[in-house]
Amino acid sequence: MSLHTTVERTTMNRNIKKVLIFIGLTFLFNYSLVILYFAFGGKWVTPGSVIITTGYMFIPMMMAIVVQKFIYKEPLKEPLGISFRCNLWFFVAWFIPPVIAFFAFGISLLFPEVEYSPGMEGMFEKLKSTVTPERLEEIRKQTTTLSTHPIWLGLLQGMATGVTINTITSLGEELGWRGLLHREMSYMGFWRSSAIIGFVWGLWHIPIILQKQNYSQHPFVGILMMVIFTILISPIFGYVREKARSVIAAAVIHGTLNATMGLSLIMIKGGNELTVGVHGIPGFITLIILNICIFIYDRFIAKEPVIKK
Repeated sequence: MSLHTTVERTTMNRNIKKVLIFIGLTFLFNYSLVILYFAFGGKWVTPGSVIITTGYMFIPMMMAIVVQKFIYKEPLKEPLGISFRCNLWFFVAWFIPPVIAFFAFGISLLFPEVEYSPGMEGMFEKLKSTVTPERLEEIRKQTTTLSTHPIWLGLLQGMATGVTINTITSLGEELGWRGLLHREMSYMGFWRSSAIIGFVWGLWHIPIILQKQNYSQHPFVGILMMVIFTILISPIFGYVREKARSVIAAAVIHGTLNATMGLSLIMIKGGNELTVGVHGIPGFITLIILNICIFIYDRFIAKEPVIKK
């Protein structure tokens, strides 16, 4: 065995160990947070659920710092991609999410029993289970008096929230996924490492999914759906992180996606959470198309390709 091969194997073993320590600590603290919340009598209602969900998002960041700085005693900034140097890819990260939302909206309309609803009847129907009849009627009146359709106001609000507050909370996740894991698993190659990170990321959501956070009608099927979703979205986030040379850009696309994905549902009536929207099958189709676009762009257009042939 050559010296070069020995060094490569030693480095790979070190990376695997570091990745496993990070994943183990992250899952331990995240899962324990939810279990302890319920053990002490917590209910999954606001404001408690919001506080726990927010804290849940910051645990990957904390564990990345613990592993990188205190266990392995390595620097944080450069290895984890912490750079606020803005470039074109930060803007790409900001504009991709609404494109995903509107594509998912369009594809949703191709499904049986799903209708275009410019009057937002479908959204009002869903709100019946969460607000009082008086509040629902008040919302109806407010939307009819607006000079601009609510979807455009939602777009502006989502873009503003996505690049500010949501970017901060999303960085709590991204410093772990597209920070530590992205770097330590890069030796596997772009697509393979992205798929594994996406799979781990999906499983990380399980305690939240079981509380009907994203799939209120299908929490158990929702676990599988979330894993598929995170596997498909992971290469997109990873590519933005690579091209921007910053994990902050990954937080921007993550935060803006969270803030704008609801746009895919505002003007839809019918279907269910599995067959409409970004988290449903239309979203999966959109993400597959976007991954193909990334492959074509990187292979044939990009001056500095990220994906090795």
